[in-house]
Amino acid sequence: MYAIVEIAGQQFKVEKDRKVYVHRLAAEEGTQVEFDQVLLVENEGEIKIGTPKVEGAKVTAKVLSHLKGEKVIIFKKRRRKTFERKRGHRQYLTQIQIEAIQA
Repeated sequence: MYAIVEIAGQQFKVEKDRKVYVHRLAAEEGTQVEFDQVLLVENEGEIKIGTPKVEGAKVTAKVLSHLKGEKVIIFKKRRRKTFERKRGHRQYLTQIQIEAIQA
């Protein structure tokens, strides 16, 4: 059984007991969170597609930790103009573990 759910503006394919990194959620570590923006649910070959979301379906997850992602370097250069700019960015992430999918 799997589902496609929208979490913090992004779509994820989730299964039970799978760990997923999402954009930072406003929840404490160890708490339960529920997502009701379920777009698709597959259960033993039976597929339910929402328009735009599946009615009555929700995904519950547990917040494991808050962390920062890998560093991304943004380097811009214009030749013959003596212009160089180097910037870095690290995204704030939350690791969640999917506990249940209810269709």
